[in-house]
Amino acid sequence: MNQNEAIVGIALTIAMVFYISGWMLRSWLAHREKMKGLSMEKQALPPADDRLARLEQAMESIAIEVERIGEGQRFVTKLMSDRSQALPERVAIPAPQRKVDTPH
Repeated sequence: MNQNEAIVGIALTIAMVFYISGWMLRSWLAHREKMKGLSMEKQALPPADDRLARLEQAMESIAIEVERIGEGQRFVTKLMSDRSQALPERVAIPAPQRKVDTPH
């Protein structure tokens, strides 16, 4: 192997290293730009105050509905309790004796 062939080999190796390094750098920069576009700051999310206000309103609505359910349960329980106290005691009525003739 003469000196010219060695220089050409080294030059090609250096060129390939630079080409691969440039390709990797370009890919990394493209990835960074893509990730910047996906950041939370760029997305059109409403401010946290608006979201918290909606969440608070929803929680208040749920609390009101749960309170209504509780009131209904108390009302039904009171009705059942009053009804059981208002009923007179049952009087046992004897059942008439039936005479059944079976062919056995």
